[in-house]
Amino acid sequence: MHPHLHTKDNPGCEEIMTALEDCHARGFMWKAIGMCSSLKEDVNKCLRAERLARTAENRERAKEKKAKIRAVWAEIDANS
Repeated sequence: MHPHLHTKDNPGCEEIMTALEDCHARGFMWKAIGMCSSLKEDVNKCLRAERLARTAENRERAKEKKAKIRAVWAEIDANS
């Protein structure tokens, strides 16, 4: 399973997701015999890469925020 497609969090995967939707639009038998499997794998790989990039960015922002908080507390401790 994958998250909802075509969200603001996945702009880099738009082309692959559209291709997968076009493949699925061809009908049930097309999907049932595995004709869309390679596209689905590509979508999964792309979504994973997007998620990992977001995770790394969030981690860096959290480190910066934590450093600011520690600096404020160090200043408070020094002044009291």
